[in-house]
Amino acid sequence: MNRYTKIINMMDSYFTKDYEKTKKNITKVREVREETVRKFFLQGDCEVLVVFEDTGREILIDDFSPEDEIRKYLGPKFIPKKR
Repeated sequence: MNRYTKIINMMDSYFTKDYEKTKKNITKVREVREETVRKFFLQGDCEVLVVFEDTGREILIDDFSPEDEIRKYLGPKFIPKKR
């Protein structure tokens, strides 16, 4: 399962993903677009670790999280459409 990180600070927020380089045993962190994260989240193929930079608090959100938590930390676009 993919894991993305949403960093929230005083001014804005952004998404990142860790990529591990197997040959060099290093982890690169890259910024990713919200649309990419939303696509995988709605497919149920990822979880998002929300990190508050100011306090260091962390919350893990996946597709089993309560709808109000998803709306509060990720936004209404991340809530799956009812069928």
